[in-house]
Amino acid sequence: MGETQERSEQVAVVARLREGADARARELIAQGPPFDPRGMGFDRLAVYLSPGEVIFHFEGRDAAQKLADVIDDMVVSASFGAWASLLEGTPRLAHESYFWEAEDQTPRSDERA
Repeated sequence: MGETQERSEQVAVVARLREGADARARELIAQGPPFDPRGMGFDRLAVYLSPGEVIFHFEGRDAAQKLADVIDDMVVSASFGAWASLLEGTPRLAHESYFWEAEDQTPRSDERA
């Protein structure tokens, strides 16, 4: 990644699922997000599902602030209502604590023989 290129921010929402909610969670995930990720300013959105837990991973410039904006937007926030009955407790926000990326091995024009 070039020195002038800014890496995007990553943030995740981790939520525990109620017992037996995995199948319905899979259905909701298959429907896609209840909002337009690109329109909200995200570069990437991934959802990870494990037995008993779901993780929503957001990536983009100022991702944490954009996620806060999504949560604060009553219309968009209401569209997450289908998840409410599936969750046990309050979802938790997780900020990136470690990141590794392989260096770009593509030769730059000034390095070519």
